[in-house]
Amino acid sequence: MPPDPMTPPCAAIVLAAGAGSRMGSDLPKPLHLIGGRAMVLRVLDALAGIDAEPVVVVVGHGAAQVREVVGAEAPQGDRLLFATQPAQLGTGDAARVGQSALSSHPQAGDVLVLPGDTPLLRAATLRHVVAERRRAGAAASLLTAHVGDPTGYGRIVRDAAGLTVVEQRDATPSVAQLNEINAGVYCFDAAKLRQVLPQLRLANAASEYYLPDAIGLLARSGERITAVALDDASEAMGVNDADQLAACEAALVARTNR
Repeated sequence: MPPDPMTPPCAAIVLAAGAGSRMGSDLPKPLHLIGGRAMVLRVLDALAGIDAEPVVVVVGHGAAQVREVVGAEAPQGDRLLFATQPAQLGTGDAARVGQSALSSHPQAGDVLVLPGDTPLLRAATLRHVVAERRRAGAAASLLTAHVGDPTGYGRIVRDAAGLTVVEQRDATPSVAQLNEINAGVYCFDAAKLRQVLPQLRLANAASEYYLPDAIGLLARSGERITAVALDDASEAMGVNDADQLAACEAALVARTNR
């Protein structure tokens, strides 16, 4: 079937620079297979389903190998852009690298930022996140899910100040008990993203630039933030180790057999 495009189109940044040290393999994490196809290619397939353009893939660890595979097999073909994150300083830094690559290309008013290791995302879900930001006139919209075991995921904290994301390693015991998680998929107003990325700081347990901190910065400055909750929490499944890879594979098989 032909893609069902967003009108107007949106740009996208795919974060695929991580080392994946917990995978127990020399293969770059984005290239591990789910259903016989590299994880990052499944993410790019979903973006092709909404005709996102331009699309930047941020590479780092194993950059040459990722470029080779993605360049040969991605549905975007030679329209795909690549940007290299010299050091893995977190998702916020990777987003800055991707945004810099977008700056030399005509941009739509929206930028989707999403991880290259969430292979179960559907095009319809990405379309919903973009549509929600546009509907609300928000600075950003993000994808969330309610899960039985939130271990390892950033928690969504809702209070009078709005909506923020607290990473697992920075969570207090009470925040760690929350079961609404950040799926790592964001749609930003392009101008707001350009404004907020330079404000990210290293004030966290990992000494990294966290992209979720951009949500808190925007909320505290009075910007509107909206969220889209997944009906199927399996779409939020990320892959950081071999067990999670197997779980994603099983979820894909279950989806196919429905």
